This record gives sequence, structure tokens and C-alpha cells, in this order.
Amino acid sequence: MNPYLAEGAGTALLILLGNGVVANMVLTKTKGNSGGWICIAAGWAFAVALAVYAVARVSGAHLNPAVSVALASIGGFEWSLVPGYIAAQMAGAFVGAVLVFLAYFAHWAPTADAGAKLACFSTGPAVRAFGPAFVTEAIGTAVLVFAVLAFGRVASGAAAEQAAWAATVNLWFGPALVGLLVFSIGLSLGGPTGYAINPARDLGPRLAHAVLPIPGKGDSDWGYAWVPVVAPIVGGVAGAQVFKLLGL
Repeated sequence: MNPYLAEGAGTALLILLGNGVVANMVLTKTKGNSGGWICIAAGWAFAVALAVYAVARVSGAHLNPAVSVALASIGGFEWSLVPGYIAAQMAGAFVGAVLVFLAYFAHWAPTADAGAKLACFSTGPAVRAFGPAFVTEAIGTAVLVFAVLAFGRVASGAAAEQAAWAATVNLWFGPALVGLLVFSIGLSLGGPTGYAINPARDLGPRLAHAVLPIPGKGDSDWGYAWVPVVAPIVGGVAGAQVFKLLGL
């Protein structure tokens, strides 16, 4: 499979399962209505882990422009590949959001709360203060990138031992660890902003919300949209640079 296609497919799966759990929790008359924050955090954790398992062997499963840019900033990824990866991630996120719309098609009209409908696509601050929201998103993404780099660190030893360790961790335990990491971020840092920590995760579905015929959807909150795009890039690069500076 082409790595760009893999990034698009993996990101679509991520959004389908991630925003799908939000829709199940907040839309009217779903079986999971009012399931709560723990269900949302767990659903997103599973979504990330499964998406990484699905495409990691092909593309490395960045699934996130902040990860692609952060890796490139420390020499772990080719800058020439970054635009294609980001385009694929954005397209995949849009497709995943459309699939959520179709999966919950019967529940948009009965749901009166326009904010709940938007939450099934993109994030928003619990307190309308963009500066603190920016800081929260940057911190969350820095934690994400720093820990992902730590998970992928090859142990010392003979070359054969290092290769075996890396293959085992990266292909089998790695995705599960990343899912656990996202679960932790959601529980600990997700309250202020809904923890986008991924520009594609927020912008692609927000575009879908804007163009899809969702009954009573309201606006797509474009005034806030720059925060979950810019802050994760800043935080991701910072997390990668700190990891490199510490020599871990």
C-alpha cells in the first residue's frame, strides 16, 4: 500500500471510531447516550491504537500533522514527505467524519443541541479563553510526541537484539502503548479543550460539519478553529525538541 493512502485510511479509521464514540455519548436516542467522559476517553484510546495497528507497517502511522512535523524537526522524518502526509491525514479525517455522519444519520434531527452536534466533529474550549486553550493543546501534544518517541527508543545491546526489540515494541506493543497514552492525556488534560492534539482530527471533521446537511447544526466555530491546528504543531515540535535535548 502507498504510505499516503495508508495515512489517509488510518486517519479515517481513527476519526470514525473516535468521533463515533462522541456521537454515541451525546446524540439523542443513541444506546450510549450520557455514557460520560470515561467512555469518550476510552473510545478515543481504542481508536488510536487500532488505527496505528492498521497502518503502522506501511506509513509509520503518524495520523497527525503535529507528529509528522515534530519528527521532521528532529531529523526522524523527511521534510519532503510532510506535505503529502498532511494532505492524506486531512483527507482521511474528512472521510472519517462523513462516515460518522452516515452511521448516526437518524440521530441528528432528534438532537436539539447544536453544540452537541459540533462536538461529534471537532473540539471546543470548556471556558471561552483561547490563550489558556492554546497552552493546554500545546502541553497535551508535547506529552504525546515526547512519550511516543520514548516508546520507540531502541534499547542498548547488540544490533540483532536492538532490531528484535524495536520490531516487537513498534509493531505489537507500540500501538497499545500509544492508545494508553491517549487515554491518559484524555483523562488528565482533556477537560479544558477536549484534547484535539491533532490538527487533522479537528480541521478535517470541522470542514465536514460545515458542508454536510446536518439538521439544526449551527455554525462550525471557525473563530476557535485555529487553536487546535496551531497549538498541536507548536507543542509537538516542543516535545520532540525536549526529547532530543535530553538525549533520551
